[in-house]
Amino acid sequence: MAFTLGSHIILASLGVGLPAVILVANYLGLRRNDADALRLAQRWSKVAAVTFVVGAITGTVLSFEMGLLWPEFMRRFGDVFGLPFALEGIFFFTEAIFIAIYIYGWKHLSGWPHFWTGVPVVLAGLGGAWSVVAANAWMNQPDGFKLAADGTVTDVNALDAFFNGAVAYEAPHMLLAAYLITGFLVASVYAVGMLRGRRDRHHRLGLLIPLTIAVIVTPIQFMVGDTAARSIAKDQPVKFAAMECVQKTHTDVTEYLGGRCTSDGVKGGIGIPGFDSWLVGFSRDTKVTGLDSVAPDDRPPANTMLHWAFDAMVGICSVLILLGLWLAVSWWRRRDIPKTPWFLRAVAVSGVASIAALECGWIVTEVGRQPWIVYETMRTKDAVTQASGVWVSLAVVFLLYTALGIATIVVLRAMTRRWRTAELREGAGPYGPRPAPGELSEEPT
Repeated sequence: MAFTLGSHIILASLGVGLPAVILVANYLGLRRNDADALRLAQRWSKVAAVTFVVGAITGTVLSFEMGLLWPEFMRRFGDVFGLPFALEGIFFFTEAIFIAIYIYGWKHLSGWPHFWTGVPVVLAGLGGAWSVVAANAWMNQPDGFKLAADGTVTDVNALDAFFNGAVAYEAPHMLLAAYLITGFLVASVYAVGMLRGRRDRHHRLGLLIPLTIAVIVTPIQFMVGDTAARSIAKDQPVKFAAMECVQKTHTDVTEYLGGRCTSDGVKGGIGIPGFDSWLVGFSRDTKVTGLDSVAPDDRPPANTMLHWAFDAMVGICSVLILLGLWLAVSWWRRRDIPKTPWFLRAVAVSGVASIAALECGWIVTEVGRQPWIVYETMRTKDAVTQASGVWVSLAVVFLLYTALGIATIVVLRAMTRRWRTAELREGAGPYGPRPAPGELSEEPT
């Protein structure tokens, strides 16, 4: 489940973020009569179609795994959190329909009507992601049901389960992450192209549009993440204690960057006295719950990995904020990106770095909740399948996903080579609907 979810979440993020990036380019192309922006939007829509298809495959595998790997979990609580998955299915089909209409419309619709066919794709992506995250948030703060003495689920309220206490910060955190990842990942592709000498306006615009979206979203994401961490400290204090390696409940808790978690405290790392308490309650006198508040069997495993994942997520986001400030200062001074190749190198790395932060965030969410699959209600060991052959199925899925990943990269690279050849043969001009004579200026602004 960890492997398939970790693979699918990248494609799911692109499914949410890429349509918005496409529409921004489409809007700029129509608003400013910009052929380069229109061509970017048209090409990115084809990339979105490929990643959407691959994401549909990996998402289907996950849906089967919910029943095959977690039979007792689904049997007992399926009625409670079934609504988010039903809504996600509706949003998924809506997104699929309008992606097809949008791509078809490049050749058959005029500018603004075609643009509006892309809006439902963005909205459906947001709705689908919100629905899935609502199910995960429910696992962290279960609501909308009662448990009888024999463990039977009664008095199910699907709406209360959907709008649980954690969804208010988990869903925005994930949606912002999707835009952040998409922006940096797309920009990184054009940064690599510019480092290889392709300094034309097409590559410059291809870097600036997604990078601008990403650098605007990143500081907002940092603030939402900060709010989420304080909410976790209140609602899931043991998870927070494991994230920060807090062994004993006390005030004036030191914040450690890095280090190894042990029963005697953090070994190594950089300590900031009192800062952990201040982060939780804006005071060094704030009491932080430690792992000693629960029995050893109720504590999350792999504390050091969990702590490093949390630090890596926050650290990468902080560095990406600095990258955004670098761009902002340069744009304010010269209306241009920084001239140094080191900026392009930083942007080229930012795509992979943002994906690493995403994976670390899901490690914190899932490992931090352990040993519970439904927080303080059902243990993971009681929910997981007891069937044999799990390692064999994992090997098969690993081989399948590897082949799928290679095929996706081959297809995308073939598309980029074909587009480059077309540029040399046809010259500048947008793919898709041809504007009427005079509608686009010869020198795009």
